[in-house]
Amino acid sequence: MSDQLLVDSHCHLDRLDLTHFTGGLEEVMAQALEHGVGHMLCVSIDLETFPAVLQLAQRFDNVFASVGVHPNERDGENPSVERLLELAQHARIIAIGETGLDYFRSDGDLDWQRERFRTHIRASKISGKPLIVHSRDAKQDTLRILREEGAEHVGGVMHCFTEDLETAQQAMDLNFYISLSGIVTFSSAKELKKVAMQLPLDRLLVETDSPYLAPVPFRGKANQPAYVRHVAQYIAELRGVPFELIAQSTTQNFFDLFGCAVANTHL
Repeated sequence: MSDQLLVDSHCHLDRLDLTHFTGGLEEVMAQALEHGVGHMLCVSIDLETFPAVLQLAQRFDNVFASVGVHPNERDGENPSVERLLELAQHARIIAIGETGLDYFRSDGDLDWQRERFRTHIRASKISGKPLIVHSRDAKQDTLRILREEGAEHVGGVMHCFTEDLETAQQAMDLNFYISLSGIVTFSSAKELKKVAMQLPLDRLLVETDSPYLAPVPFRGKANQPAYVRHVAQYIAELRGVPFELIAQSTTQNFFDLFGCAVANTHL
């Protein structure tokens, strides 16, 4: 494993607007490699588009995929544990999710959202494939359900983390990693910058969540995996450490968490 290569631990390649890239996905992948991004995890948000996500992981050797249904997706298939396990059997699927709770975009009785979250956790524990957790305006219920379902036995990642250090510590106590996105570069993200400075390096991941949340200096534009380098560089500057340390640590953390990825990758 090269310490020069980064991992984009959370992106949505299937949702990129390829009109921005004259060379299509091959150009996206080439730009990622030029920026030192060696691997990426393409994350599923619904089962209707899951085949396209899996196809990307099969097409590119350095792309892995997940299977799951985002907490805000209501119109498509609501998966059972058995359905998630069936789809997770493929070797290129290394995670369950993204799943979790989102009280910012959804309102009313959200018992359906909480039950779906529990379904994903149960599938994760049975499959042994870690969870990708989305949590927005729902930190207390997210942590409570993770505890109640014994999620610490499989662990995972709190993706696009925006909470405080105390919340991060509670998640880490449950065997979860903390992934920071381009949000950490925003001038308004003062509390998150403190988190980025204090997180233990062996629990840190970086991501783009592309095509969303492009970091400074690309804020407001379409995001892409290549830009995860800017996230890692910014964290290095905040912490006053070499960029290479952040790159090496976050890449090692990714493969420590998603051990099945290592087993299916020639590094």
